[in-house]
Amino acid sequence: MELFYSPASPFARKVRIVLHETGRTGDVALVHSVQTAFSPNPANQNPLGKIPCLTRADGPALYDSRVICRFLAETGDADLYPRPRLWEVLTLEATADGIMDAALLMVYEHRLRPEDKRLAEYVEAQWSKVSRALDALEARWMSHLAGPLDIGQIAVGAALGYLDFRHPERDWRGPRPALTAWAARLMDRESFRATAPEG
Repeated sequence: MELFYSPASPFARKVRIVLHETGRTGDVALVHSVQTAFSPNPANQNPLGKIPCLTRADGPALYDSRVICRFLAETGDADLYPRPRLWEVLTLEATADGIMDAALLMVYEHRLRPEDKRLAEYVEAQWSKVSRALDALEARWMSHLAGPLDIGQIAVGAALGYLDFRHPERDWRGPRPALTAWAARLMDRESFRATAPEG
C-alpha cells in the first residue's frame, strides 16, 4: 500500500499517527505528493484530487482521512473506535476535523489571494469556528480526552499540532489550561513525535 500525503497536512498526519498506533508503518509506503493546479490528483487515484489517499493492491484507493483511519484501525492492531463510546468518538473526530478545515482555510486565504484581495473578516470567521471548538473541548470533552486513546483524541492532537505549526500567533492555549496540559502529554507519544508537521 502507498499513502500519498504532505508532511504539512494535518489530515495526513492523523493517518500517519494511526499507522504508528496500529503497528502498520511497515505495511504502507509514504509518497510525498506535491499538489498543484495542474497535477492535483495523487497517482490518479482520487477523483477529488486531495490527500491523504491510500492506494491498495486488492481494492480501490481509499480517501479521505476518516475512511483511511477506519480501514487501518480495523485491519491493524488497535481499538481506536470503541463501540461503547463510538458516537462520542466520531463527534470528537468531526470537531477536530472542523478545526483543521478552518485552520487550513485561513492558510489558503493568505497564500492564494493577493494581499489586496484578502478578506480579514473571512479569516476571523474561520478563527471563530476554531475558538468555539477549542472552548467546547475545554468545557465538555476533557473527561473523554483523559480516557484510552481513540481516533477522536488522535484527531484533536493533529488539529492542535497544526494550530501550533501554522498559527502560533493565535495562542490557543491561553484560556484553556486543561486542554493545554492534555495536549502536552499527548504530543510526547512516539506516534506524535514521529509525525510532527514539516514544510
